[in-house]
Amino acid sequence: MGRSRNSRRGSAAADAVAESVDGGLAQLIPDRDRGRAWTLLIDGAPQSHVDLDDPAHLSFEYQRRLGHVVDLAGPPGKPLRAVHLGGGACTLARYVAATRPRSTQQVVERDARLVELVRGRLPLDPAARIRVRSTDARAGLAKVPDGWADLIVTDVFSGARTPAHLTSTEFLDEVRRALGPAGVYAANLADGPPLVHLRGQIATAAARFAEVALVADPAVLRGKRFGNAVLVAADRPLPVAELTRRTASDPHPGRVEHGKPLTDFTGGAAPVTDATATASPPPPPSAFR
Repeated sequence: MGRSRNSRRGSAAADAVAESVDGGLAQLIPDRDRGRAWTLLIDGAPQSHVDLDDPAHLSFEYQRRLGHVVDLAGPPGKPLRAVHLGGGACTLARYVAATRPRSTQQVVERDARLVELVRGRLPLDPAARIRVRSTDARAGLAKVPDGWADLIVTDVFSGARTPAHLTSTEFLDEVRRALGPAGVYAANLADGPPLVHLRGQIATAAARFAEVALVADPAVLRGKRFGNAVLVAADRPLPVAELTRRTASDPHPGRVEHGKPLTDFTGGAAPVTDATATASPPPPPSAFR
């Protein structure tokens, strides 16, 4: 899910692709403004935008914010060991490979037919060190060695909702196990008023990580509309000032919440456990217009 400056242009192009995958109907819509760029939709919900000629180009609002997290996860250009839970069209893995050469990455995407479609229509650079596994995100995470990852990103949607088992403290225990001491965790979350899911996810991350920040459109934070928010967490100080500067200069400017304002935003929400977890709320039909 995400907003793009070009997200629905070219929808009538003759070379659009539509195929059934495990998660529903996948469509690849060409971007008329960029020669070899495509938007991936699943059952009408925008999932990814990929420019094969320029993998460092991030079009969707939330993916740009995840890109900022990648940029600040370590010294500029230094390789990362990254795990992507949820693959889509592998937009962020391509970005890491382009901006941090020699990075080693694992992509976990449950939808095997989607993986086959992406590999066939939007092939990965054979020189990129990207391994794609077709399995459940939590099961794939369990196979990551202790302390292996510098960066773990969760961007998983099933029927436009984040599955419940990827929202709990027990899930984050697995994330922390797989992260190195200086590792960074980021998650793409989606919610709308009254933001119960988002508040719960912040409380859950705060129960497991020393530092938590949230990046989102101010209208989403005020509960004015449904939208995406990027949660960032680590057991070391986060680069909040630089993340704030980059977010504010985006084509769709956002806000970074951290510290006491973020704690106050949760409104006393309790951490989510496996026993209490539910999937994120479904987006309203207007979210994709």
